[in-house]
Amino acid sequence: MTNKEFINGLANGKSDIIQKLLDILSDNDIHYCVIGGLAVNAYVEPVVSLDLDIVVAIKDVDKLKSIVSTIFKIKEFPYSINLYSQDSDIRIQIQTDERYQTYVERTYERDVLGYKMQVASLEDVLMGKIWAYLDKNRRRSKRQKDLADIFRIIESYPELDKLLPEKIGNLFYMH
Repeated sequence: MTNKEFINGLANGKSDIIQKLLDILSDNDIHYCVIGGLAVNAYVEPVVSLDLDIVVAIKDVDKLKSIVSTIFKIKEFPYSINLYSQDSDIRIQIQTDERYQTYVERTYERDVLGYKMQVASLEDVLMGKIWAYLDKNRRRSKRQKDLADIFRIIESYPELDKLLPEKIGNLFYMH
């Protein structure tokens, strides 16, 4: 079983919507990068997630929405656009918070669970996780996952601990 088959099996996938979306992005020259837990998986030992969080260059957002509107159900929120498919339980979230826009300029093509995709730089992935953890409006369970992802990164790249706010650094170094 390939990694793609594993992920699609977990997601009850009738079709590979991750590959569909990646093909749409590539075929239409839409600049993007993967962030969130899947991006963490590009740099450290992977943990399974059914979330695909991406940033699309602001100039390409309307173009992408127009193209995917026949394939996905689109629901817009203040800082994200969520794409849903009846063919899979994968949750696709396009982050529209402008803080993430510069991430698209610093991407690396990585193989993540069998998919070739543009992934934000390690430092940007870490910063995104820090912002998510510090967001008091997020569910506690999501914030705990963000904290675990931060710790996974710092354990593999201890030199990045200098990027941690004191509050998070203190949690990491508690015994």
